[in-house]
Amino acid sequence: MKYYSTRGKHSVNIQQAVLNGLADDGGLYMPAYIPQLPASFFENIENKSLPEIGFEVAKLFLEDSVPDEVLKEMIDEVLNFDIPVVPVHHNIYSLELFHGPTLAFKDVGARFMARLMSYYADGNSMKVIAATSGDTGSAVAAGFYNVPGINVYILYPKGKVSPLQEKQLTTWGGNIKALEIEGTFDDCQALAKQLLADEELQKHQVTSANSINIARLIPQSFYYFWAYAQLKKENKKIVFSVPSGNFGNLTAGLLAYKMGLPVDRFIASTNINNVVPQYLESGTYEARPSLSTVSNAMDVGNPSNFERMKDLFQEDVSKFREVISGYYFTDEETKATVQKVYKESGYLLDPHGAVAYLGLIQYQNEQQEGFNGVLLETAHPAKFIETVEESILEKIEVPEKLSAFGKKEKVATLFPVDFQQIKAFIKHN
Repeated sequence: MKYYSTRGKHSVNIQQAVLNGLADDGGLYMPAYIPQLPASFFENIENKSLPEIGFEVAKLFLEDSVPDEVLKEMIDEVLNFDIPVVPVHHNIYSLELFHGPTLAFKDVGARFMARLMSYYADGNSMKVIAATSGDTGSAVAAGFYNVPGINVYILYPKGKVSPLQEKQLTTWGGNIKALEIEGTFDDCQALAKQLLADEELQKHQVTSANSINIARLIPQSFYYFWAYAQLKKENKKIVFSVPSGNFGNLTAGLLAYKMGLPVDRFIASTNINNVVPQYLESGTYEARPSLSTVSNAMDVGNPSNFERMKDLFQEDVSKFREVISGYYFTDEETKATVQKVYKESGYLLDPHGAVAYLGLIQYQNEQQEGFNGVLLETAHPAKFIETVEESILEKIEVPEKLSAFGKKEKVATLFPVDFQQIKAFIKHN
């Protein structure tokens, strides 16, 4: 299968798409067509394991570029932790994506991408660049740590990630280098794209570890099928509410939907960085500077993957609206929801999951028909301990693999929003 740029439509194979990260013209890679899963795949999906589902889905995108036995081993390693669907109350469920090594959903995509990239690189040296608003950095660091021949540069906004998130991405050392940027996530993302497009750096084989890389999106589609498998016996419509910032997670769900996954609707749930909900309402897309919130991983004012979404829907807002509803919520609403859900059901949401929960409730209030609502709980609540404890007025337990990071020493290099300074650092380190 060929992969084309959302801007220039030129085509490359999957290996080139993964190793390039960003297309030469600045566009994002998309598959030439969305492969279709046969009806038989869904007939007995409830009897398949998560790695079995992942293999069948990935095989359609990668075709013969990776031998079956290598791909199976890769996916078994990536998906070696549980991703359960947990009842919250009534017909609302939480898809818990935080049981991996860094306790965030990005473990799935980053671990798969690291292994696939290493296989395609075949021992050649590479520089991997990732901008992060929180969890991408730690997941990428964990996925690529000590991978021979690959150096990783993580750009994150100073003072705009939680303290534990910062420790998770600045304490690795070795081939993982943290760059603390005196700006916003949007500044980090813009710098990353500029670095990836730089002709001089291209000689060093630079690529992206953000969700602009197609290797992040393919595995993120796996858990939508897995959620369906766990709820299939309920025989109800399914609505996914996705806490959204850069919109990679929602785009992966749309890929699953286009492959044949029976989804009734997606909800794009955001904080006050609400450019996509406003687009769905008005039909006009207006990027703007991001604002800081307690759900910091969604503090994105110009989401990269909106370009892929436009491509999927032929830039037609009416086609967006057939599949996606969008809502946004304030910090006050988010914290009140963490408290309310914990008090009423005993389930503890992180701030991002709380935004997704609110999206489900608002959509539910507008509908007459029943459905099973699945919110994507994208990170462990302890990663946002200050906000969560303030919301519920209780202390919460921090998992050992998270608290261990808090005891380590931060190592990061501080930069202004200055492309030339950052380029020079990456070139020589």
